[in-house]
Amino acid sequence: MKAMILAAGLGTRLKPFTNKHPKALALVNGKTILQRNIEYLASFGIKEIIVNVHHFAEQIKDEIKNNNGFGSDIIISYEEKEVLETGGGLKKVSWFFDSGDFVLMNVDVLTDMDLNAMILHHQTQNPLATLAVTNRKSSRYFLFNEIDNLCGWKNENTGEQKISKPEKVKSQKAFSGIHIISPQIFSLIKMEGKFSMVDVYLDIAKNHTITAFDHSNSKFIDVGKPESILKAEELFS
Repeated sequence: MKAMILAAGLGTRLKPFTNKHPKALALVNGKTILQRNIEYLASFGIKEIIVNVHHFAEQIKDEIKNNNGFGSDIIISYEEKEVLETGGGLKKVSWFFDSGDFVLMNVDVLTDMDLNAMILHHQTQNPLATLAVTNRKSSRYFLFNEIDNLCGWKNENTGEQKISKPEKVKSQKAFSGIHIISPQIFSLIKMEGKFSMVDVYLDIAKNHTITAFDHSNSKFIDVGKPESILKAEELFS
């Protein structure tokens, strides 16, 4: 299985660090979050990885080159003009995923979730995509029906809702920024340029199965803010 780590973002929540560095190189107990996630994937046998870059792209390239990919085979995808967001960034590298299901993950999440368990769940259910979720409090939630298939999304702060299927919502869960995806998805993505995978899923879920994998019992943190770095250092000491 191959993987993509999304590392092109501007990291505005992580200022002032990201005024001079990409968020991927933020340190947690002496290791960058990029290194931690490369090693996380490798611990499950996933060592063919593509990393998209934009903000201080050369710093990420040098970090990977100077450390021999931290033991993995790393390819860089440059987004020179603008950040293509999660969906656009993935679509740009569709050529890389020619060998079955793959993992997509944000560089700024850290977890000890059993990725093998998520992969097995995905293979058993055989959806178009499986989304890692937890029951934690968030400002935005994916909405799932009684069989844990995606049927919508909502913003808790604004009240905005996007409904894919007019079905009864059984649960709302916070997305962890980790996906397992079938390459069939590329033939269904209608959007071009800069767009989010959230919008892709909400569109595709009208006619295809997008399911959830709940890992609420594992460690997880979004390290997008300076205060989150301190919490991450406690969690992943």
